[in-house]
Amino acid sequence: MWFSYLSHRRACRDKQRERAERIASLKPIYHEPLTSQDKDILSRSVSSLVAAVQTSSLSPSDILVAYSKKALQAHAQTNCLTEVMIASAETWASTANKSGPLAGVPVSLKDLVSVKGWDSSMGYSALVGKPMAADGALVRLLRDAGAVPYVKTNVPMTMLSLESTNDVFGSTDNPHKKGYTSGGSSSGEAVLLALGAARLAIGTDVAGSVRAPAHFSGVYSIKSSMYRFLKQGSASSIPGQEGVPATHSPMTRTLEDLETFWRAVFQMKPWNYDYSVLRIPWRDVKLPEDRPIRWGVLWDDGVVTPSPACARALKTVTAILEKNGHEVVTLQCPSPYEGLQIASQLLLADGGKTASKNHRAFESNDAGMISAFRGLRLPYFVMKLYAWYYRYIRRDPIYAGLIDTHYAKTMPEYYALIARREDYRSRWFKVWRDAEVEGRQGDEGVDFILTVPNSLPAVPHGGMRHGWKACGYTFLFNLLDYSAGVMPITHVDAVTDVLPRTFRPRNAIERNYYKMYDASAMEGLPIGVQIIGRRLEEERVLEGMKLIERLLKDAGAGYVGLPL
Repeated sequence: MWFSYLSHRRACRDKQRERAERIASLKPIYHEPLTSQDKDILSRSVSSLVAAVQTSSLSPSDILVAYSKKALQAHAQTNCLTEVMIASAETWASTANKSGPLAGVPVSLKDLVSVKGWDSSMGYSALVGKPMAADGALVRLLRDAGAVPYVKTNVPMTMLSLESTNDVFGSTDNPHKKGYTSGGSSSGEAVLLALGAARLAIGTDVAGSVRAPAHFSGVYSIKSSMYRFLKQGSASSIPGQEGVPATHSPMTRTLEDLETFWRAVFQMKPWNYDYSVLRIPWRDVKLPEDRPIRWGVLWDDGVVTPSPACARALKTVTAILEKNGHEVVTLQCPSPYEGLQIASQLLLADGGKTASKNHRAFESNDAGMISAFRGLRLPYFVMKLYAWYYRYIRRDPIYAGLIDTHYAKTMPEYYALIARREDYRSRWFKVWRDAEVEGRQGDEGVDFILTVPNSLPAVPHGGMRHGWKACGYTFLFNLLDYSAGVMPITHVDAVTDVLPRTFRPRNAIERNYYKMYDASAMEGLPIGVQIIGRRLEEERVLEGMKLIERLLKDAGAGYVGLPL
């Protein structure tokens, strides 16, 4: 045990020293202030950068310098980088495919994405110094498209938190407010995008890991459905877990860049790089013009009600839609709480053993995962007594219902959960307008679902001690495998978004999570909304996001992010 602890401390020290030395040893130009050319490059859209490279008016090396400078500044502010690949990226930029759909554009990668010769430690000290043997399928496609990987970014150990902190790399700050999380688990990606240190980024999502960072940090993402986007070859904290689909997904600074990124990847025929990708080309989608589009709103998941700030962002969107002739209805759907029960059991059906496999003695973990894994290690009868206490003494059936099932599953229990998941999905399918099944809502069905990405804006560091239980607004759509996008709408206002004195929490999860809500302290943090479509409808979700953004801009209410 002591040997394990000493090895852990040594690995953390060595990795932090390696990162510092890689930054310090870069050419002097990377440590200089941004030039006017750098600022011009950083202000350009991805399509503009690609066009400039393809016509030789900009070189990939010039673009790399600008984004590398900005990334180092962002890291100094937030501690967002893990692998600093800039020196190697100089060679990659010099040989980049200048005719590709991403010609010369730097791409940031979540730490788990495999790049040959570079670690994908995911914050586990046991995985430090074990470089990947080959590029993953996604990196191979990006290189062939002309893109230039240049940095990898921080994550929470286990990848199961909406906050990034680990002993190997430390904690990552929110780009808008120090002391607050930038989301998780793709937090470092969101930071670079929000600060203008990246235009294109790759994250992953099993419970909200690209959508929560987009919401907390004020950027854009669409979580793909399973088998729509490349993933083979990447590392994983829970390899083999498929009860709740985990997907790789693009994240960007602007909605325009998000469309460019998706189209570029599919122009490269991703199914030729990754056997698991469905052979579905990118489709041009037009939203209905001969009838109102129906938006079904999930106002409350029954576990944690949206805070005044997040509810205001959602109402801003529904109001602008109604003003422009769209139909907004309250979503009639199966219980979201039932979905949370199913998903939480499936994700840790092995009792957390796989996610803990690389965890060393005395190695710290995310505050939320400490309590989650502690519960999984307790004897079965203890958790049953705990659940009984909350159900009958505290009169809290919501929390009791989650505690009651928090234990490692047998194979028959796991199969039963999969069957329950499929039945739950079939009941949800009936909410869609075009569903042709018994019990469907027909023309009363919806074209899109709207809801909040999380009930709160970004919370202070350590907030996931309780916040991991409050991820139902995103986790639900992983369970259903729906395409789901997040876009920023506004910012927290200290006066408008104050919590009413009449607020009374309905359960322990809501009570503990709302202890962190303080509109005054959170003022200026971004707030987003979530737009959900059916499975494998990423193109349609993108069109829904574009519609909302256009309507808001036309009304003079477009989102304004951090300046470059």
